[in-house]
Amino acid sequence: MEIDAAKLSNPELLKLLQSGINPRPIAFASTIDKEGKVNLSPFSFYNVFGINPTTIIFSPARRGRDNTTKHTLENVKEVPEVVINVVNYSMVQQMSLSSTEYPKGVNEFEKAGFTAVDSLKVKPPRVKESPLQFECKVREIIETSGKAGSGNLVVCELLYAHADENIFDKKGNIHPDKIDLVGRLGGDYYTRTSGNANFIVQKPLTTIGIGVDSLPKKVRLSKVLTGNDLGILGNVEALPGKKEIVDAMKNPMYRSLAKDETLQHNFAKKLIGENKVMEALKVLLLEP
Repeated sequence: MEIDAAKLSNPELLKLLQSGINPRPIAFASTIDKEGKVNLSPFSFYNVFGINPTTIIFSPARRGRDNTTKHTLENVKEVPEVVINVVNYSMVQQMSLSSTEYPKGVNEFEKAGFTAVDSLKVKPPRVKESPLQFECKVREIIETSGKAGSGNLVVCELLYAHADENIFDKKGNIHPDKIDLVGRLGGDYYTRTSGNANFIVQKPLTTIGIGVDSLPKKVRLSKVLTGNDLGILGNVEALPGKKEIVDAMKNPMYRSLAKDETLQHNFAKKLIGENKVMEALKVLLLEP
């Protein structure tokens, strides 16, 4: 299917992008206007873009149907401060309720049943139920066009953070299972960071992988191994040496595998799944 963005309507573009660019984290933004009235609203056009200075951006886009702006945007223009509260699974239904378009002045903390607690550095209150809260000042607001559905980038700088101690592991890192964040997918779909949705991909930061192109041709063209399997194999620093292969051939089972390429590759795939990557390579390099 070929899709010309210029030929899509705004609703069609929104569906394409929201369904294709995800999961998206959620900025549960609490703001306050110049009269002291509080607003609380979630935004999934959101991420972190740097740490020196800290640069956190979320976008309360203009409404596509009538080009009106959201109370959050109006508030940060009046009082350039915001608390970005993260959203975990235990509060996702209440968060969704708060996205109802209540009239200006209605307190979404009360409507959604959240507890407002005072911040230390900024005027807007925090959401007590959120396991991690970022008090921020607004450095800049970038309006991308002013047209219906257009973005308004609220560029924030972190001043102070509050965290539930239970979200950390023994090493002092935030653990995805413990914080159990949720993210937006397309339509009404969400995802969460705990359970079977979690997996690890080791970043090649301190080592230089040999690359998929350095794997033997029979491995690269395997009908069993997937692109992910090849990516894992290509992330090793070196292939097993000849002595390691000779020693592996002393194993009767390995000698048997060497005679059947399909069994050989299936067994290697199993080893990759068990994170025994070098052993998988030994199996793949066996010759009958």
